[in-house]
Amino acid sequence: MILPKGFDIVGALILKNEADVEKTAGEAIGMACTMSKMLSVDDALDHRAIIGAVVDLKNRSDVRFFVSRNGKTSDAESVTSIIYEDEPEKYVLEKGCILRCELPIMLPLYYPANRTGDVDNVYRQATEDFAYKLRDPQVTYIIGAHDDSTPGGPQSVILHGSQLSLPSNVAGGASPENSQELCTNCLTCSHFSKKCETIEKSLDKIQVSIMFNRSKGTLKPVAPVAEYFPATEDAKLQVVHHKLEVLCYAAKELSLVDAVSNLIIPALVDQLYLMRNMNLVDHLKQHLQLNPYHFIPSEFLHPITVIYELGYGETEIKQVDVRRSLHLRLGLPLDRPLLRIANAINLPLIKDSAKGNLTHRGSSLLKDVHIGIPGSGVAGGSVSLIQGSYEYHHYLQDGFDDSGWGCAYRSLQTIISWFRLQHYTSIDVPSHREIQQTLVEIGDKDPSLIGSRDWIGAIELSFVLDKLLGASCKVINVRSGAELPEKCRELALHFETQGTPIMIGGGVLAYTLLGVDYNEASGDCAFLILDPHYTGNEDIKKIVNGGWCGWKRAVDSKGKHFFLHDKFYNLLLPQRPNMV
Repeated sequence: MILPKGFDIVGALILKNEADVEKTAGEAIGMACTMSKMLSVDDALDHRAIIGAVVDLKNRSDVRFFVSRNGKTSDAESVTSIIYEDEPEKYVLEKGCILRCELPIMLPLYYPANRTGDVDNVYRQATEDFAYKLRDPQVTYIIGAHDDSTPGGPQSVILHGSQLSLPSNVAGGASPENSQELCTNCLTCSHFSKKCETIEKSLDKIQVSIMFNRSKGTLKPVAPVAEYFPATEDAKLQVVHHKLEVLCYAAKELSLVDAVSNLIIPALVDQLYLMRNMNLVDHLKQHLQLNPYHFIPSEFLHPITVIYELGYGETEIKQVDVRRSLHLRLGLPLDRPLLRIANAINLPLIKDSAKGNLTHRGSSLLKDVHIGIPGSGVAGGSVSLIQGSYEYHHYLQDGFDDSGWGCAYRSLQTIISWFRLQHYTSIDVPSHREIQQTLVEIGDKDPSLIGSRDWIGAIELSFVLDKLLGASCKVINVRSGAELPEKCRELALHFETQGTPIMIGGGVLAYTLLGVDYNEASGDCAFLILDPHYTGNEDIKKIVNGGWCGWKRAVDSKGKHFFLHDKFYNLLLPQRPNMV
């Protein structure tokens, strides 16, 4: 796991009963130093100040702060004057921006055929050489807004390696060649600023691309040089591929030159070295499929980067253990997936390199259509609702005519969308045909089902959820629609503990249940129904005003029964997986 460049561990807080404040502050400083080393590829703390904070729970004391100027626990000093940010998320959004750089690389490794152990040293040297190459005077960095399709937006900026500030161990920097480069050196990250609301959706995002092809002349006249290294013995070639992708956080007043030199390049080098170290564990006997992913877990104000080995499936024990370890280190709950690939940051715009244009990611379907609808009218009732988001799937979507037979399929699609949006799975919502194929594959139905208009019910839906998601289901049977109100207490418990949408099937009709409003004393109740029989367009007002999503009484004010008395009903209650 990597903390993005631009963020640093500045301290740690310990809450403890009967705390020896000064001793505990030293422990907090030590923990902060340890965490900083764990999240950084290099072990240097740059001798920066580290904060140790303590709360004595028994005495209900305020937070006490101590500062160590060099990271040593022995010289911590008490601090009494503290300045807080009232809205830290707003501060992060307003004062900074996200830099993103993606760089696929290929490293050819030549080593003696009879000394395969030498490949480790060759690999190390190849990564060192590549890291040095990132500061080559003729490397080109193209910097632009992540969404560069906005009319009138800022133009991309081009920086050359010769303009970058170089670390002390790299010599040969050159002065800017002309006034245009001097002007470019003055630009800051605010050059690409816009209004922002959330880190993932609206924080300023700056894309940095790297070009290694040398299309410009040398900085000064030199004689051409060709180097020849003859092989003294039989050699082997092994090619190692890496996909580097880094996110960095930069203050808006930081110059673009410093952002590339002090954030992007060190971040790329850190990630490359981390991948190298992961590969060297096995001495390159098998090339790991390493890929970086970025996450912003709930309550985090910043992204984190995790490198996963894609040779293992997400449900395999090795990957589960890795995620569980990360959950423990980050203080995340252990009963829900927060660091799966499906949880990774989904930047709203991606560039289609083949067409050269930008396209939006994501679904065009309506989400969470029940939010803001009128109340049920149950006096003194307690409302229990679905937990999380879902997509509304209904008749005639995607240009597919399933009117009259596809309501259960649509309800299943809504349920699977809930599992997707809660990141329990990354599979696509299946089509009607794919649902039918699944039932045939498990032996529940004959092949004649595929392509047919046959109705399916709650039991078939449970089979599909088990096959595609590994999700178990509970089924409630009632002999008549008149008995459904008797199940309200059980349904309320489901929404409070599981929070998944429920499919109700009776006769040849299926509905999706999103919640119940239940007065336990009087027995009065209402059901929040999402109706898949809707055939219109994605118009939220039309859906709500037409009653396609709303509260339904078992018997309305006109004496009409919503659930039929002469039909039995099956209720499918998907269970929330307990997993990371």
